Amino acid sequence: MAEAGTDILKARMLLESGALVGIPTETVYGLAGNALNADAVAKIFEVKNRPQFDPLIIHVPNLQHVEQYVTTLPEKARLLAEAFWPGPLTLVLKKKAVIPDLVSAGLDTVGIRCPDHALTRALLEALNFPLAAPSANPFGYISPTSAKHVDSQLGDKIAYILDGGECRVGIESTIIGFEDSGPVIYRLGGLTLESIETLIGGVSLQPYSTSNPKSPGQLISHYAPARPLIVGDIEKLLLQHETQRVGIISFQRTYGDHPQIILSPAGSLNEAAKNLFAALRKMDGMNVDLILTELVPDTGLGRAINDRLKRASKEL
Repeated sequence: MAEAGTDILKARMLLESGALVGIPTETVYGLAGNALNADAVAKIFEVKNRPQFDPLIIHVPNLQHVEQYVTTLPEKARLLAEAFWPGPLTLVLKKKAVIPDLVSAGLDTVGIRCPDHALTRALLEALNFPLAAPSANPFGYISPTSAKHVDSQLGDKIAYILDGGECRVGIESTIIGFEDSGPVIYRLGGLTLESIETLIGGVSLQPYSTSNPKSPGQLISHYAPARPLIVGDIEKLLLQHETQRVGIISFQRTYGDHPQIILSPAGSLNEAAKNLFAALRKMDGMNVDLILTELVPDTGLGRAINDRLKRASKEL
């Protein structure tokens, strides 16, 4: 088990030595290392068992730090950062040579964001380098939303977890890039499509890639529990799988006497997003053969929730 606490100085010293630290953000917990240290970045890939063609996001304390690591900042990117940072938004921008190619998987761009968590922002302010920090879990599994989640899976591989409590948003950041054709969302996440388009106008969606992704979070199979998960009409699925021990993760409704977790009894998409990954983890630990779940209303954060459910089920 890793030590967990709120000691920013200890986290800083470990990161400066090239070690990895679990850090909280408003979205999910990250596995952080010095983004300018290729050896530390290599450890991230090793600890997560993450393929090196899948690029990482770097984290900075504020917009003023961005110019140190990117060559250009398009006007629409600036508008988004000014409006939504700190917050669940990652910008994919042309990188400077100071960012190791391992971070960007050889691409000439890098994902960069400013997280909205007081502990991690204080840590970033205390460092003279950005942090590369994908989600702090084995590659492809459910992202962690508490220090306990990090410790249960990576605690024997990292020295320290900065414990910032439960994540407020609960799903990863929205990732947006800027191609010749205009802004492109590469991953739906904690910042809604509506919020983005209200500010900068229409954007296109390009959320999936089977290989060689342009940003983190584009691989089709991801966020998955160990047990099989099926998304659909729960009542019909129960009839189809009546001989199996099933667990249910629903949006609002109760279904019979099966093991069940309701994401939001009040029907709040924000609450459902916050509870999603914890619910998947909890159900994955129950005595069930199969997890049944359903899509939520496909608006606002519902789009990101449905994206995670579809990829967890490997059914697109």
